[in-house]
Amino acid sequence: MIGRRPLPLLFTLIPLILVAATAKEAAEEAPATTAYEVLRQHGLPSGLFPKGVREFHLDEEGRFEVHLEEECTAKFETEVHYARNITCTVTYGQITAISGLSAQELFLWFPVRGIRVDIPSSGLIYFDVGVIYKQFSLSLFETPPDCSPSRDHLLEGSRIAQIVLEVPLFLPDLSSFSQYPSVSSV
Repeated sequence: MIGRRPLPLLFTLIPLILVAATAKEAAEEAPATTAYEVLRQHGLPSGLFPKGVREFHLDEEGRFEVHLEEECTAKFETEVHYARNITCTVTYGQITAISGLSAQELFLWFPVRGIRVDIPSSGLIYFDVGVIYKQFSLSLFETPPDCSPSRDHLLEGSRIAQIVLEVPLFLPDLSSFSQYPSVSSV
């Protein structure tokens, strides 16, 4: 009797294991029900978008649209402005081709062009704001932040920053000044 007992137990466990494995695969392949889940499924923190996402859409090629109730500003180490509609492309560990997101740097607002998490264990996230990569602690973005309605004067800094980014860097040719004596030779 003791020798026969493991065999029926084995036949009972095999179907349970198969059902559990199938359920796990189905859960992993299930489409995200929130924009925050889309971020987590792509190795990104859910706090990159503020509370108040009204709806979202993600297509097969990773084009991601997020619609908020209203445009707003959230505070991290710096302020981040969210337009009412944000579009981007999401792949594992990064967001590129962002439209509708800007970050404040030295009283100016710069469009955020990309966001990436290099190595999750590093605890760092990088924002590409065109002129530099801003580095933040990943823990700042663990939960969706509260977002305050935007103030119009904040956008003025964004417009100025956009103009600065579009103007080519001009460095004058100083070689013509070499004919004049320097202060040390006088």
